[in-house]
Amino acid sequence: MEELGRVDITEFKQQAKLPVVIILDSVRSMHNIGSIFRTSDGFAVEKIFLCGITAQPPQREIEKTALGATQSVDWEFRTDTAELILELRKAGYKILAIEQAEQSVMLNNFQPLSSENYALIFGNEVNGVSDEAMKLIDTCIEIPQFGTKHSFNIVVSAGIVLWDLYSKLNINNKIS
Repeated sequence: MEELGRVDITEFKQQAKLPVVIILDSVRSMHNIGSIFRTSDGFAVEKIFLCGITAQPPQREIEKTALGATQSVDWEFRTDTAELILELRKAGYKILAIEQAEQSVMLNNFQPLSSENYALIFGNEVNGVSDEAMKLIDTCIEIPQFGTKHSFNIVVSAGIVLWDLYSKLNINNKIS
């Protein structure tokens, strides 16, 4: 890890973070949950909120794909996604659902502001972001797609959106 220039868990906890928290709204696959932990570690996300039926570490199936990221990335379980959204908004976060919906903004057209903090909601693999949560969002972001399938896997979506925000915020200058 030293040759790759990676930080250890202690350094990771202390380093500046991407101004993003992730909300998993009743995500059912523990492999997906673990992979989102790993992806969140890679982009130095502030925190993950596990809501509704979303499983919590320690679980063997989560750890299988998280590869230790459940120890590096801060997380918290919350039963009520809507209550969490209201708390995060009050704390100054802009609430963004990652979903296909009417009046969504295409990801390539979304321009995050470096002065803002963002809460990204990723929904259930079958039903998407809950209707209750969708009523409380500031913006809905949609990832453009050009093939025959109508959606991306949640982990792929998280990676695409986090990379997009990271690159648009020029985070190398902000957190280095």
